[in-house]
Amino acid sequence: MARKTKTEPADAADTTAGAADKACRRMWWRRGPEDFDQEIEHLKAPDGGALIPWLLMVLGPGADILKGEVALPWLAGSGLLLFCALYVCTVRSAFGERWRRGPVPYQLLGALGALTLALAIGYGGNFMLLFVLVSLGAGCVSRSRRFMGFTLAGLSASAGTVSSLHHEGFWSTTSLAYGTFLSGFVVSLIITLFQAVAQLKATRQELARNAVAEERLRFSRDLHDLLGHTLSVVVVKAEAARRLAPRDMDAALTQVGDIEAVGRQALTEIREAVTGYREGSLATELDRARSALAASDIEVVVLESGPPLPPQTEALLGWVVREGVTNVVRHSGAARARIELHAADGKARLTITDDGRGPAPAVTPHPTPGGTATLPRTGTGLRGLTERLASAGGSLSTGPAPSGGFRVTAVLPTGEDTAG
Repeated sequence: MARKTKTEPADAADTTAGAADKACRRMWWRRGPEDFDQEIEHLKAPDGGALIPWLLMVLGPGADILKGEVALPWLAGSGLLLFCALYVCTVRSAFGERWRRGPVPYQLLGALGALTLALAIGYGGNFMLLFVLVSLGAGCVSRSRRFMGFTLAGLSASAGTVSSLHHEGFWSTTSLAYGTFLSGFVVSLIITLFQAVAQLKATRQELARNAVAEERLRFSRDLHDLLGHTLSVVVVKAEAARRLAPRDMDAALTQVGDIEAVGRQALTEIREAVTGYREGSLATELDRARSALAASDIEVVVLESGPPLPPQTEALLGWVVREGVTNVVRHSGAARARIELHAADGKARLTITDDGRGPAPAVTPHPTPGGTATLPRTGTGLRGLTERLASAGGSLSTGPAPSGGFRVTAVLPTGEDTAG
């Protein structure tokens, strides 16, 4: 036992160390999507300070001046100091909010290029490395591909020409010309990529805001449909209970019990709507429609034909029944209503018709030559249903019925061909 007790900690330590070593190695060579997303979120665009360290390239011509290998060292030194100042101002202005959209960066770049050409022609040698720094400045100043292409091609050709004038050899001339062009191109490409990343981040944030707005819209539509219908039923049944109480207490108590049941069901549906998992039942909505219309002294006929419908189609048609019957109870003043559901040929058609007052007219802002034009007014609930059905490939039409009153027609695809 004593020996086993001694070896257990060592084994555990070895196991822990091995797991840590594997985790470290995996962390170095493999990064998951979460790590990449975090890096993208914290990624910062380059600024002028990122190109300042490249000024170390002036150490070459500076060493030539200190060694006395150039004529008129004071002139060469003054030109080199002026070059450094112009370079810093160029890259800073290219990223500065105040200057980058104006002509200042281009003017500084032109002055930098002219000074570099004069120093390279006059002294040659390491002074020709300054073309690379001018190319870096051109890469961060350029705002269009055409300008960048012409500028980098001109700098590359100038570097190659000056190098050939000083008899630097073919490979040295070619390397200088290629390096000059490539330096500015890479800088411009990196800046473009950072700008693309910034736009993608902004787009992702906008999509997130749109998703939140869409969810709020969905939630508000659900609450409108739920509470509008439920409160209408409660009001109708409360009125029925008040009418029945003086002459038939048992019938009045039945209506009160229905009010309690409707209230409890409404609480359940609101909780489900908040969690986003509510799916209406068409059969349940039809039963509620019969009850609500009967309590309002509206004679109702319900006709159903065709095969069973998919759950999603039933849920959407349940919303149509709920909203349509709510409008009949609240606004129509009808004595009779008819609900027809027919499914065939891969489509389900639901029609709700009443014999009431019909659609309420709404004045349009554009009068017709013969007077003021009127159009049927569409409520918030019906507009919300139209959007719901349209997103599912269906349609909702409302308007006066042929024999008077109001009619709501919803058509939805069932997802399968039921003709056969």
